[in-house]
Amino acid sequence: MLPVEHNDPINAKILAISEDKIEGFVREPFEEIGRRSGVPVDTVMARIAAMLQAGTVRRVRQTLLATNLADGALVAWKVAPEKIEAAFDYMSQRDPFSGHVVLRSTDSVTPGSEYKLWTTLKVPRGFSLQRHGELLAEKLGADHFRLMPAKGIFTLGVGHVRRKTVEPGSKAEKPATMAPVHVAEVSDLEWKVLIALKREFTPDEIGPSPWLPRTRETGLAPDEFYRIAESLNTRKIIGRFSTFLEHVKPSAGGVRVTRFNALFHWAVPAGREMEAGGEVGRHHILTHCYWREAGPEFRNVNIMAVAHGTDKQLLLEHKRAIDEHLEASGIPVAYTNVFWGGRSEIKPSEISPEIYCAWLREMEAEAA
Repeated sequence: MLPVEHNDPINAKILAISEDKIEGFVREPFEEIGRRSGVPVDTVMARIAAMLQAGTVRRVRQTLLATNLADGALVAWKVAPEKIEAAFDYMSQRDPFSGHVVLRSTDSVTPGSEYKLWTTLKVPRGFSLQRHGELLAEKLGADHFRLMPAKGIFTLGVGHVRRKTVEPGSKAEKPATMAPVHVAEVSDLEWKVLIALKREFTPDEIGPSPWLPRTRETGLAPDEFYRIAESLNTRKIIGRFSTFLEHVKPSAGGVRVTRFNALFHWAVPAGREMEAGGEVGRHHILTHCYWREAGPEFRNVNIMAVAHGTDKQLLLEHKRAIDEHLEASGIPVAYTNVFWGGRSEIKPSEISPEIYCAWLREMEAEAA
């Protein structure tokens, strides 16, 4: 039996690269992980397959920059306490367009603390986020929901293993650069390649030249498949090739990757969002950092970031270091808060227009 915990020394070397360091489309991703981690490729493939089989790794897949393929938003839902568990189950099990589904709480009663269900939502271009939210709200009996589309992205990665040793205040030499959100035009043939690319790998598929079986299912010659994938990569539609750790639940051996998931909020003056996001997003502890407009429900928060860890007080120290850095940078903060994650389910949001149309028909049939 191969070691399957994330903290095994060889697995940790692999995961430090494979979680979020393989950017874009790579023809031989496992070879690249081996080259950059210093672990022989045969060992890389055997260990990743074993961790996936054991559930230590939740999924292995090519990610897409879904913000460039579909309209998306973070959504906060106000749901009565007696309905919230059923709402969580529906979002996580029945709505393929809701990705991260998290129950969140605050340490005290604060603006927005009654919004305890948080999700990410994507709908294909040409469909309405607002209408999707209304359909779900009606289905679940939600009292209200707040859509918070990303206006800019400063940090987007995972790297839980790599971040375990990050000290509070550790940051890049320069501010993070904001990636603006835009929706790309994609042809039917490109969608065929994207759908083949994004499907999760099974343990049996982890081997040399992993894309070749998928080229056959598209009916394309390998060179044509690779040409299209590399073109999509150039157009910033392809994300990373990633191994996603199960960071919410303990492994089969009882080992946790993280215990706490903190969503940090800051309200900075209008016009300084790019500057503030760059200063926040440069901090190494953060897995995500966005410019989002949260509105009056959340005291007009406009910068949000996520950090994970096993020690709540240490995460608060990271938050305090970011606060102090903003102050030292001359960026006023009118309001700040922390929403802590509880029960959660993480899954990729579906973005296929065809699948969305089928879902809409199903919803209409259920309502009839």
